[in-house]
Amino acid sequence: MGKSKSQKTRPAAEKLPSGLFDPGLDYPNFSFEVTHNDGSGARLGRLTTPHGAIETPNFIFCGTKASIKNLSPAQMKEAKTDIILANTYHLMIQPGAELVQKMGGLHKFMNWNGPMLTDSGGFQVFSMGHGTCADEIKGRVATPNKKNSLLEISEAGARFRSYLDGRELKLNPEISMDLQRKLGADLIVQMDECPPYHVSREYTAQSTEMSARWGDRSLAAFEKSHDGTQALYGVVQGGVYEDLRVESAQIIADRPFFGTAIGGCLGGSEEEMYGILDWCRPHNHPDRPIHFLGIGRIKDVFRSVRYGIDTFDCVIPTRIARHGMALMKGHPNERINLLNAQYREDPEPLDASMDIPASTEYSKAYLHHLLKAGEMLAMQIISQHNVAVMNRLMREVRAAIKDGTLDSLEKEWLPS
Repeated sequence: MGKSKSQKTRPAAEKLPSGLFDPGLDYPNFSFEVTHNDGSGARLGRLTTPHGAIETPNFIFCGTKASIKNLSPAQMKEAKTDIILANTYHLMIQPGAELVQKMGGLHKFMNWNGPMLTDSGGFQVFSMGHGTCADEIKGRVATPNKKNSLLEISEAGARFRSYLDGRELKLNPEISMDLQRKLGADLIVQMDECPPYHVSREYTAQSTEMSARWGDRSLAAFEKSHDGTQALYGVVQGGVYEDLRVESAQIIADRPFFGTAIGGCLGGSEEEMYGILDWCRPHNHPDRPIHFLGIGRIKDVFRSVRYGIDTFDCVIPTRIARHGMALMKGHPNERINLLNAQYREDPEPLDASMDIPASTEYSKAYLHHLLKAGEMLAMQIISQHNVAVMNRLMREVRAAIKDGTLDSLEKEWLPS
């Protein structure tokens, strides 16, 4: 499914650790246990962190700037959320990792007492240089940024200008590890570059090799201050090229990362994206949690868990809520648009079978009115509903994997 299969894969042993870090690095206070495998390739697991344990597969909600859009941590808990993430790049610019550390770290700063993840900032480095992030990562045609704030990407790292005040900033593996240490999330991610779909194979290969070296530097920097409060994920890169993906997955598996994240360009079609998961799967470390970066449609969850994916993150649940769209079990499009005229006189709630007031106590007609009137309450109600729907999805997926009924559950959620 990739663009090239002719190049031979080099043995991962050629890139074994070279003394930068302890190859026996361990992670006290963290664990991941695979508790069940089913015939589809999906699996159940238990991921333990210093701030609690979660069952997998699970969904990590995006609190980019230490805030879930429109929802408080209490509302996220009410919707049965287990884990959230925050973004290193945005937080280094505002309010600064030092301030977050001074306030007791992200958990205390935002009053969230469950597990957390922070990304490395590398994804935003990519977006500054190549345009709209999600479009490019998923292979769609992207609209370039109006103003390119990226100054340079090199082996040393990235130089860019702050979108707030224009000051020059730097990000590299060592800085990313320091920032994430100060932010204090349980799960953190190595620094990497995310080359887009439109670049050449040569650029992708060079970038993938650089990300591997950045991974080694991330491990070395992480080890220097490792105290058992955080665990580090390595990122599989390689774009849409099978040999590059396989080699990257082997390198990540050889390194003493706690977890594996599948990142980078995921192709120009769904089949390319799932082909990448297929290539990586035999080479991912079988005893580590596997995270799929930036992916989280309902249909993606059902397909991806069959490739052994344990966690997902995506902005979709709260982003689409801000545009009036509510996720719906059993709807072929996964969602409805409450701005549509058909809901103007609809007395029914979003989903009477849910166990949260956002889903059961407000009519579609009321939500339609709030949206038309520009009332922010609409976005809050729909956001919490969407979060609750995704959490219900993950609970039902876990139950179906255990019972061997994943195929029938998928038909319930996504009728043809």
